[in-house]
Amino acid sequence: MSIRKKLKSLLFNPAPEKEAENEPVHTVQAAPAGGSQEELSFNNLNPALLELPQEHPLYQLYQMSRKTMGQLPAPRICLDEDGTLPPEVVKREKNRLRSVLNKACTMRLKEIRGRRNKPPEKAKDKAKNNEKQEEKPDSKQKKNEPEAVSLDALPCFFLSADKLYAWLFVFPPVGKGKELTRNLLYQALAERGILYGLNTKLLDRLYREQKRYFTLYLVAVGKPAFDGENGNIIDNFPRVIERVLEVDEYDQVDYTALNLIRNVKQDQEICRLIEPTEGEPGRTVLDQEIPAKGGRHVPLPKGRNTEISEDGLSLLASIAGHVEYTGRSFQVKPVLDIPGNVDFSTGSINFLGDVNVAGDVLSGFTVRAMGNIQVGGVVEAGSTVEAGGDLIVVKGILGDGSTVIRVQRSVFSKYIENSTIFVRENLQTDCIINGQVYCDGEVVVRSGRGSIIGGRIWAAKMVSARAVGSPSECRTAIALGGLPCTNFEREMVKRELKELAVEVEKLECQLDSPAKASLLGKLRIRLSTAELKLKQLEDDLLDIKLEMSEKEAEKGSGRLECSVAYPETEISFGDEMIRLRQESRQCVAKLVNGVIVVT
Repeated sequence: MSIRKKLKSLLFNPAPEKEAENEPVHTVQAAPAGGSQEELSFNNLNPALLELPQEHPLYQLYQMSRKTMGQLPAPRICLDEDGTLPPEVVKREKNRLRSVLNKACTMRLKEIRGRRNKPPEKAKDKAKNNEKQEEKPDSKQKKNEPEAVSLDALPCFFLSADKLYAWLFVFPPVGKGKELTRNLLYQALAERGILYGLNTKLLDRLYREQKRYFTLYLVAVGKPAFDGENGNIIDNFPRVIERVLEVDEYDQVDYTALNLIRNVKQDQEICRLIEPTEGEPGRTVLDQEIPAKGGRHVPLPKGRNTEISEDGLSLLASIAGHVEYTGRSFQVKPVLDIPGNVDFSTGSINFLGDVNVAGDVLSGFTVRAMGNIQVGGVVEAGSTVEAGGDLIVVKGILGDGSTVIRVQRSVFSKYIENSTIFVRENLQTDCIINGQVYCDGEVVVRSGRGSIIGGRIWAAKMVSARAVGSPSECRTAIALGGLPCTNFEREMVKRELKELAVEVEKLECQLDSPAKASLLGKLRIRLSTAELKLKQLEDDLLDIKLEMSEKEAEKGSGRLECSVAYPETEISFGDEMIRLRQESRQCVAKLVNGVIVVT
């Protein structure tokens, strides 16, 4: 009877043999010993289990061993019985194990079959002659029969690709070969070079286990290498300050809550360095060292008016002021605190850092700062404010037509009235009345009253308001797209040139005198400077227009959004302009194919 027929009889015969009846089932593979369908489906959920076809050499070896050894647990090839190995290791090594196991089983099978087919070893000539003299008539037939095969138990090892894990698989002895012993296991480990991370408890008892053969065991685990962690910077001050106004449930904005000035005291810590850690080398099961990389050092972002502490771990402020991150480093700008108003007691302010005015900026005075300016009160008519950063006016800007505000970042103000505003980024306020606004970003008038009444608003990107114009049909101009700030600067320089030319003409009509010569020389220098500045602005404007198309430069992709737009509201994109003749609700104006569309 063939092996396959014997298997079928063992699996499906209602009256199995006693040996098969008492044999335990321990595998999910289609093992000859069989198993219930529930066990098979349950064990198939284990991704670490290697399933092999019935014709695999492993099962052929298993059947041969059962004939000579009797009861023998079914094969089980599982990389991770306890579920402790990383899933990526199991997935990676499973295919490698299949290949190694195929090779080992095939070699073992060939060795057994080769010894069976090999003729008996010839004796020495003298002994052979003696045998011939004494042999009986039937001794020729016995002499030609193959000798019984005897092979000792064979431990085989499978190492992971990174040499961090070693598994053991033992082939049982054949014939009169030696059984597995403790000494045999350790001798095989030493010959293979597996010396580190051994599971000695398992190895010391494995040779006595019932499932010592045809079962895969994890017998050694190495130590993985751990690379060091890179250095890190822990900031005590934010690197990016969000300049966003929050509207409360009453639709009001608290302009005092922006806190754009981050004050720092002298010797106060700005940020702290976490040093990199050294890597921890590992070790393979072959007792070889696995090198580890150390963490990368990160320098402290030292900028102006900062210093590094003696231990080299902290960045400290060398002066009291305002902390700002410039993109590469922290720097401390000096902060000028004005406890009251900017008036005759202080004079006009011209400061390289940030300015914090607790009161008002009175008429006729100027506040200039390279950083941020915060005014706790009002900017009065006839005053000038120029900020290299942001401008916050808690109570508002109250002008008379001569008030000029120039800001390189954003403006936040309670209201703006009769003032000229030049802002490079965005403007946010509750109300604009008769203002002249030039904005390279967005003008947002949504909180509080949310009205734009009179004046002219020129925004490159968008104007968003609740109401534009007024029921009394006050003329209000909204210009969108283009280059508002650059055009504003050019117009200012042109106006200055005209005024200087008039003054020069008046002086030339006067009688010659040393005073005339001195004044005329100064005016001509100012005139030359203004002409050079105008030329530079026009060149810059031309360069920008070359980068953009004519349509984008003059008409752009600006957009007007408002809840209501009243009659006499003018909307323009470059040379294109329309004037609303009736009230428009939920108004959205944009340029489509060169035509202004209001919906």
